[in-house]
Amino acid sequence: MPGTPVNTATAGERTLNFWERLYLPEVFKGLGYSFRKIYNEPMYTFQYPEEQWYPPDSYRGRPVLVEEEGKTRCVSCNLCARACPPMAISMKSQEMEGPKEREPEWFEINMLRCIYCGFCEEVCPEEAIIMSKEYDMTFQDREEAIFGLDRLMVPKERLADRLDWLAAQRNPDSQGAWAHRHDNNHHSLRESPFLASLAADLAHA
Repeated sequence: MPGTPVNTATAGERTLNFWERLYLPEVFKGLGYSFRKIYNEPMYTFQYPEEQWYPPDSYRGRPVLVEEEGKTRCVSCNLCARACPPMAISMKSQEMEGPKEREPEWFEINMLRCIYCGFCEEVCPEEAIIMSKEYDMTFQDREEAIFGLDRLMVPKERLADRLDWLAAQRNPDSQGAWAHRHDNNHHSLRESPFLASLAADLAHA
């Protein structure tokens, strides 16, 4: 059985007149308010793609590999692949001559899986993989979204702002009264002076 309509109006409640019951005047009031805001308020949007947004240094765009002297910093330790939540990173290692001992034979990141969390950047001991400022990527098929070494390697000079930001984050100076000694942070193969001094010590031993 259908229910019986009940009048829930309270005593003294104002009744709507004819125009208010049509709702059209209120709709036009809302449209007028929107148009006034369009012409009287400053523009906060970009005319993309003619106008590009330049992200801050802390922005996490697509991950890239830092290129130094034509080669990647990566020592193929697989920490980034282990830390990646969606398992977007895969690589194969190969041995090489020199202090690095290993480097990636191939390195791939599936950009359709990547969630831009930055875990790979955090666990990398060599700062070999970092988050860039690139955010506008389009693909025609799934194979095109798998980036290899040729598309992942970016010269260190183009990533200087992100590398400087990472250095500031990893060596915070909260009080502003202590200058962190750079020679206290020799911990990776990126420190070529440290390697040179180590080789000299071994030669004299």
